[in-house]
Amino acid sequence: MRQVAFVVNSAGGRHQGRLRQWCREGAERHGWYPRFIDTAGGAGDAELNEYLATREDALVFAAGGDGTVRTCAQVIVATGTATPLAVLPWGTANLFAHSVGIPTGPEAALATGFGQNERRTDVAICGDHVCVAMAGMGLDAAVVGATPELLKEHLGWFSYAVAGLSNLHLPPHDYTLRLDGGEPLARSARTVVVGNIGALPGGFPLLPEARVDDGLLDVCVLAPRGPLEWALLAEHVLAGSRHNEPYLERHQVRRVEVTAGAVVPRQIDGEVIASGTELKVSVLPAALVVRVP
Repeated sequence: MRQVAFVVNSAGGRHQGRLRQWCREGAERHGWYPRFIDTAGGAGDAELNEYLATREDALVFAAGGDGTVRTCAQVIVATGTATPLAVLPWGTANLFAHSVGIPTGPEAALATGFGQNERRTDVAICGDHVCVAMAGMGLDAAVVGATPELLKEHLGWFSYAVAGLSNLHLPPHDYTLRLDGGEPLARSARTVVVGNIGALPGGFPLLPEARVDDGLLDVCVLAPRGPLEWALLAEHVLAGSRHNEPYLERHQVRRVEVTAGAVVPRQIDGEVIASGTELKVSVLPAALVVRVP
């Protein structure tokens, strides 16, 4: 019988038993044998590598949020295979799943993953990391780090908004951006975000031009200087405006190098990585085969 790998993070919230039950039932319903690979504590990469190396009919399900999707994408891209990646959204934000139209209901998501419709998507490369949704440094990473797991379990994506409000007082930092190897741009900003997709948790279009398969990265420099500009920024984003403003600057590139004047928090796909002064991101077009409706 064909074997499908469900990649899960047992430390990623409640109802893990229910998640695995849905996975088992979905696999059996579609004629597959379920195998579970747990990424908790950083484990799982070696087992997923072994699965991909030994299965000609491999199918990988990221059963979790963007962090689990990124873990799967990292291994698949590294192996250079065209193994399809399916997603069962089970995380706080699920930005990648939303961007490619994967249903939020488990039965519909499983049916999509076991179907045959596929789409090639880009991934971003951030040093040794793959990024499928967004990477950033500054305030956005500080908010990710300040959001308690318990709050995420109970409030979902809204927990980021709660944590964000309590961190708006953080001062701006000096950044230098080099876009596609061009002349350096000096900016004072709250945060710099590089997106493979455009929507924030909750569906708010921070980068309305972003597409997951356009071969481009979207760079956003957020620089509101006080309560009024924070309010204008919120209105700007909620309206889906594509215009740049003094407090919101956007670019489309294939490669970006961001350097901060101080050590600042950094995040990739909603997971904090080591703080630092640099974020170098490039796009790898059409690198991932994703099962979509």
